[in-house]
This record gives sequence, structure tokens and C-alpha cells, in this order.
Amino acid sequence: MSQPAEITSVEDLHARYGRPSENAVAKELDRLIPEYRVFIEASPFLTIASAGPDGLDCTPRGDAPGFVRIVDDRTLMIPDRRGNNRVDTLENILHDPRVGLLFLIPGIGETIRVNGRARISVDPELLESFATEGQAPRSVMIVAVGRVYFQCAKAIMRSHLWDPSRHVERSALPSPGRILKACTAGRMDAEAIDEAYPARLKATLW
Repeated sequence: MSQPAEITSVEDLHARYGRPSENAVAKELDRLIPEYRVFIEASPFLTIASAGPDGLDCTPRGDAPGFVRIVDDRTLMIPDRRGNNRVDTLENILHDPRVGLLFLIPGIGETIRVNGRARISVDPELLESFATEGQAPRSVMIVAVGRVYFQCAKAIMRSHLWDPSRHVERSALPSPGRILKACTAGRMDAEAIDEAYPARLKATLW
């Protein structure tokens, strides 16, 4: 009898993978212990996964280490810096507050995962407390921590993410202008977009 080519039940899934080790279960908590706080405070980059009526979304956030504020062992605050105004994540949160955060630290293999529920604050004093380069964020995401745990270094090790010898030259990939030209069937001027791109990034960073 041939083996099924697709897993269609939780029972089949666990039969193939087995159960998680004791360590994999023990590391999951419902709060931020001091050891997890250190990782988050050192992280300059995270991704936010969210879900809305039109599907799923995963978006990056980055700033100086410590830009995610730890209020207490069950609360995080994330400023929303200037972007492209699509606000996909924020729209999703208004429909479904559940979010998944993944924190990365350059040079470190382990990552921190936080699952929780988010709300959006526009309190003027709170926004001003996150001001950088004279610019306050337009909103602050307040995340109530539900689960937190660290992910081992295997994925980072396999990808060689932090290995400088594996870094890709920017010129080896399509430029923003080239991508936009392709997306609009040639309507946009790739050269003009690429020429203006560095200055626009610098001017709209905060």
C-alpha cells in the first residue's frame, strides 16, 4: 500500500514528526522572564504576523536596539515609524488582534517568538515618548503577551544569514524601479525611481 502524499490530520502530523522534546516545551512561557527581556532589548529588527478579512500578512519593523519598549513582563510597545501608508498590519489588528512577533539580533542564531494580542494607541504623550530625530510615530502598537519562547539557531545556521561571505550584492537583484516598472507593465520610469530612491529613503526614514 502506497504512503499518502499529503498530511491531512493532526494525528498524521504527529505520527510523522513525533512529540516535541521536554526542552522545546519548557521554554514556552506566558510572560517575559529577565532572560527573554535581554534578547528583546538587544533586537533592532522584528517581523509582525497578523490576520485580517483578506488573509495573512507579515511585515518588518526595525530601529535602534531597544525600540520595542518592555512595559512589564506581559506588555510590549512597538512604535509605528513612517512607511508606505498601506497599514496592512494595523488594519488587520482592527479585525483580529492576534499577532505573532519574531525578534532577530544580528550575529545571534537564536530568535525570540512572541504571540499575543495587539491594540493601537494614538495617545499624544505616548507617541511623543517614542520620538526619534524629532519625529513621533503615528501610532504605537501595544501587545499583550500570550506566549513567548526562544527558537534554536538551526534555521539561522542553515541559512548562513549572518555570514558576510554569503551576503548578496544589491546589484545582483532587481532594483525597486525595475520591480515597479514590471508591476505596472512599463508605465513607471525605472531609472527615475532608482535615481530618487536613496534620497527618498533618507528623507522619510523617521
